[in-house]
Formats: sequence, C-alpha cells, structure tokens
Amino acid sequence: MAIDPGLARRNAVLGGLDEDALAPLLPDLSETPLPAGQVLHEPGQAVNNVYLPLLGVVSVLADLGEDQVVETATIGREGMVGISVYLGADAPTERSLVQVPGRALSMTAEDFREHIADVDGPLATMLRRSAQALFTHVSRNAACNRVHTARQRAARWLLTTADRMDSPRFELTQHFLAQMLAVRRTSVSEVAQSLAEDGCITYTRGLITIIDRPRLQSHACTCYEAIRRATDAALAAR
Repeated sequence: MAIDPGLARRNAVLGGLDEDALAPLLPDLSETPLPAGQVLHEPGQAVNNVYLPLLGVVSVLADLGEDQVVETATIGREGMVGISVYLGADAPTERSLVQVPGRALSMTAEDFREHIADVDGPLATMLRRSAQALFTHVSRNAACNRVHTARQRAARWLLTTADRMDSPRFELTQHFLAQMLAVRRTSVSEVAQSLAEDGCITYTRGLITIIDRPRLQSHACTCYEAIRRATDAALAAR
C-alpha cells in the first residue's frame, strides 16, 4: 500500500513537491521506526536505504579515533539521511546514528537513484535545497563548536530538537549529548544542571522537558536562529 501523501508531507523535502511530483514516490516509500542508537549508515559502506525523517533526530558523527566521536551535523524532518547517494557517492564518509527516537520514510537506494535520474526534476531541486541547508548547518556547527560555550550550544541543540519533535519533551541521554557538544559527560551534567536551576528545563532519567522556551532561547547562541533562517530560506526558495 502506498504511503499517504499527508504523512509524506511531514518531511520538508517531500512537502515541497506538488501532487504530480509526489505521487510516483509514494509506492516506493515505507514507514520505519527510528529507535535511539540505531546506526543508519556507516562510513565506507554502501548505502542500502535513504531516510526522510518525519520525527526524531539523526546525528552525523565523525570518528576521530581514541574513542573520540564528534557530531558534525544533525538531520530531522527538514532533510534526508543519505544525501551522499544524491551527490553520486557510493558510500558516506561519516556515520549516521539516531540520537532522538522517531520515525521516517525510507526508500531503497536503487529506487531513489531512479527517481532522481531527472536532474532538473522537482525532487532533485528539493534535494539541492536540502543539501544547501545541510552544508550551512555543518559550517555553522564547526564555527559554533569553536567559539561558543557548551551552555550556549546545549541550549541551541535543545531548541532545535524541540522544533523537530513538535514537542518540548524528548528522550536524550548524557552520552549522546556529550557527543553533540564535544565535551565530557561531567560537563554535560553541569550544563544540564545549570539550565535546570535557571528554570529552563527539567532532566530526569534521559527525558528532557523544556519548561521555559523564551528563557532557554536567551541562553542559546546566535547559531540557532541563523541555522533556522537559512534552512527555512533554502527550502522555501523558488
């Protein structure tokens, strides 16, 4: 049975397609859960499926060796996991791992390549816009990790995750948050505690709840708004 168009449009890439462009994709899409910790793609290994998140957060991780893993970008419902296939690469250079559980629409890489054969078609156009937004995210993330404090970056990440989840409450472990912020777990505990003491969040047993979004946003670095504006502009471009 083909995926319902309304469900598909919850992903921004698919949501940017008109009815005629979306319809041929629906029979080749499958809804799939995204459990926390699931590895979707490994560096150097062929991509079998691409994923268009509906809910949840997937991290793109760089393994620096000596047990050092750093997040370089995150992907939610605004994008696609497996952009390397669109760019013509046989395999990604980084690992893609589910950080916040959710669900996605998946498609085999073989079917996906057939659908993007028309390089000037509407799907390819939306993927170019999504890739532009992702590149902005990666470059801004690198600068953010270099300049801004762990507290500022944590606030940014929590706000972005809430946007992608359509909820102020979501699951997140200290281990994953440490990877995202490129800090030790002890530093994560200190940051989470300080944001909780300031009345921004509660954090209990891996469950974060944003209780005062404006206050949390006041602690976030400027990268939150910059990335959000760039993503919205790229996906809305005509």
